[in-house]
Amino acid sequence: MSQLQTVKMETRTTSQAKKDVILEVRNLKKHFILGKNQVVQAVDGVSFDVYRGETLGLVGESGCGKSTIGRTLIRLYNATSGSVKFDGKDIYSLKGKELKKFNQKMQMIFQDPYASLNPRMTVMDIIAEGIDIHGLAKGEERRRRVIELLETVGLNEEHADRFPHEFSGGQRQRIGIARALAVEPDFIIADEPISALDVSIQAQVVNLMKRLQRERGLTYLFIAHDLSMVKYISDRVGVMYLGNLVELAESDELYDNPLHPYTEALLSAVPIPDPETARTRERIILEGDVPSPINPPSGCRFRTRCPKAMDICSQVVPTWQEAAPNHWVACHLYNDEAKRES
Repeated sequence: MSQLQTVKMETRTTSQAKKDVILEVRNLKKHFILGKNQVVQAVDGVSFDVYRGETLGLVGESGCGKSTIGRTLIRLYNATSGSVKFDGKDIYSLKGKELKKFNQKMQMIFQDPYASLNPRMTVMDIIAEGIDIHGLAKGEERRRRVIELLETVGLNEEHADRFPHEFSGGQRQRIGIARALAVEPDFIIADEPISALDVSIQAQVVNLMKRLQRERGLTYLFIAHDLSMVKYISDRVGVMYLGNLVELAESDELYDNPLHPYTEALLSAVPIPDPETARTRERIILEGDVPSPINPPSGCRFRTRCPKAMDICSQVVPTWQEAAPNHWVACHLYNDEAKRES
């Protein structure tokens, strides 16, 4: 689904235009070549902005491309096409000192807190690695900064000389957060940072991230599939399906008034603590499996599972439009021109 229309997306409303955009993503594509005539369209034409100091949540089923977006934004993957600007600079044109500065200002918290930590390094050296690379501190000052970071994330000095296998999953994720903070970044991509943790630990880690955001003025891209936690931490939420962004709105607006049928189905599965409300809510069950990103459906990629699909959905790619103030969606249900053509 092409979303070139989003080039104008953030300038049409006065309230949004006044916000400071830290990250601009335009028509981003990331395709993986598997073999002869086999291309995985992991991300296929995604556009959005991230405002300085906010948390943008990104949700969707496994395999929808949300983690690929995070890794492409931080240049762990090279984009197939499209543009990404960080603080107004195209990240794919950066070299030398500018690239090193970008690597300092954008950091990542990984999903698996054990696999992302070098098992042969002590916590002191893991956290200080970025400090050493960017020449931020040496000697006693280096150790002092690492201990301060450990205390910031709820650990203490005695943990500095231990190895990753000596910690629980929650503690290892705290170490990962400390490592990301060590180089004093402005923007952090959190790639499902709580999915590998016990439920009792998840809230602690999310509350820690919220506190650090307030104290340090951080901006987050929070990637997850836990819709309840995403609502709790996010200012705005984007919904992805099969490599496309299908809906984007402020958190409360999206959860209270979902427009896209896929978003409605996702939210209908969120547990509700009130038994009376849970009994009266309609559960939307999607038929079939997610199509292959190697050969996605024509037109709207969600049409093969959509309970509201129309004839036009198989023929025309839905345009990205502002269906309500600051509420963007790609669906023919809200495109009067497309419906007339059908």
